[in-house]
Parts: sequence; structure tokens; C-alpha cells
Amino acid sequence: MHSSKAIILSIATTDSGGGAGIQADIKAISATGGYACSVIAAITAQNTQRVTAVHLLPQDIIRAQLDAIFSDLPVAAVKVGMLGGADTINLVADALEAYRPRHLVVDPVMVSANGDILLAPEAVDSLKQRLLPLADVITPNLPEAASLTGLPVPASLSEIEPLIGALEALECRAVLLKGGFLQQEPRSPDWLLHNGEVRCFDTPRVITPNTHGTGCTLSSALASYLGQGLELELAVASAKHYIEKAIEAGTRLKIGQGRGPVEHFFAR
Repeated sequence: MHSSKAIILSIATTDSGGGAGIQADIKAISATGGYACSVIAAITAQNTQRVTAVHLLPQDIIRAQLDAIFSDLPVAAVKVGMLGGADTINLVADALEAYRPRHLVVDPVMVSANGDILLAPEAVDSLKQRLLPLADVITPNLPEAASLTGLPVPASLSEIEPLIGALEALECRAVLLKGGFLQQEPRSPDWLLHNGEVRCFDTPRVITPNTHGTGCTLSSALASYLGQGLELELAVASAKHYIEKAIEAGTRLKIGQGRGPVEHFFAR
């Protein structure tokens, strides 16, 4: 007897500490029932405290990885994470336009939770012009959404509305705006902007330092659920539930001296 799983591709960057990037993507996709494969765009030296080095891979190596995956595996969904620069963004956009995967989730990674700049400022225009129009859904956090729109980062729920309006004007089919940075709020809200409507998904806020890789994990889980056939709203709700439980279980971990990871395999 043969069985198959939805094949989910992560195009992103490594995290040598294992909590974010490609490593987190593979864990999240596997934990949510998909088959994870990867295209590495860059290699980082990082841990729970900081990013100390970033090495962008040569363009021909990135393209070879993309061609190897798409020429053999029936990819059900793609998650794009940190790409690092405009050249890589344009290369990945060219490949996605050529191969046309059924679902595309773009996590516009620009700044780490520790404040490290992960996307060159001049690459933001390439991201907006080339990748966002291809995406089924993008998943910015508040600082990333502010960078994409030119608005200030909201400091409270009362300042969210202008940002939502500006995000709705972007050239993408849907936006999942992540509100986890509103640390003073008792709940952790995310907003799905789709077809002219706004739906809020919120959960009780878990007080923990172990939040390294939460954005990567959420977007990968979302891609995994979309690739397995869930409609967008149900996929968002499922991904939100998954990351909530992963953060809760992660409170019991002690990995590293800084922001530790979530527990991707809490259901074992």
C-alpha cells in the first residue's frame, strides 16, 4: 500500500540555532501533517540571542534547488521566508511565475524578534512589486506591515485601523496581520484581510520568553494546511491554534540563553 502527503516547500534561510528559518519550517510542516522540502536562499549564523553573520547563496545554486524540487515533486504549497536581497527575491519570483504552485504564503521577513535587520531596505520594493502580487496570503508582523506601508508601528489596538486600510491597498490577495508585538494586550490578535472583509483571530497571550521562530512557524503551518486542502479561513484558524499550543508547550523548554524556540512537536 502506498500513501501520499501534501508536499510543502519552504524557500527561506537557515537558522543554525534551530528555532527559526528553514529548521522551524520543516518542523512545523512535519508536525501539521505535510511533507517538508526546502530551498535554501541564505545561511545564517545565529542562536537564541542574535544573528552574527548572513551568507547569501549564489544565484545559480538557488535556481538549481528550485528546479530540482519542481521538476520532480508535486508541490502543493510554497512558503517563502527570509530571502535577504533583491536579486534573490527576483530569482524566486521568476521561478514561482514559471512553476505556478497552487498555494503561496509569503512571510515578509525583515526584522528578527531580537531586532536584527534581515532584509536590505532596497530589497523591500522588489518584495512588494514581484512577490506580494503572486501570494495567496502574506503574513507580516506589525513592524513588517509598517515597513510595507510606510506607516508607524502601532503601539495599541486603537492604532491598528489605519494600518489595516493601508495593507488592503497592497497588491496581494489576502493579508494575515500578526499582532503579537502588542505585548500590553491580554490577548494575542491576528487579523485576516480577505475579499474586503476583516476577521480577527485571537487567543489568550502566553507570557514567555520563548518566542523565537513564531512567525516562521505560523506561516509554515498555514502553508501546510492550505496544501492539505483547507480553505483560507479554516487554514488560518488551524495555524493559529497550532502556534498557540506550540508557544504554550515551549514555556517548559530551556534552550539557549536568549529567546528560546517554541515546541513544534507538542502533540507527541
